[in-house]
Amino acid sequence: MTKPFTPNDLIRYVYQEMSEGENEQLVQALRENGTLMQEYLDLLSTIEQLDELILEPSEKVVKDILRNAKSTGLEKIKSF
Repeated sequence: MTKPFTPNDLIRYVYQEMSEGENEQLVQALRENGTLMQEYLDLLSTIEQLDELILEPSEKVVKDILRNAKSTGLEKIKSF
């Protein structure tokens, strides 16, 4: 009987966090279960899209942080 795999199992597989035995079972399940394979492909697509994101704070957020730092005297702290 094949173990039912969850989305968490697919994430563990992608990030190579499974034991060798679990890995082999999942690969076999992917070969046999079209729905699981589609979930896996969707996960890979999502990861690829997330990797392409460029996250930057808005100008308003930066100004708010700087204004708050100035009012508390934190702007005087120097980083090394």
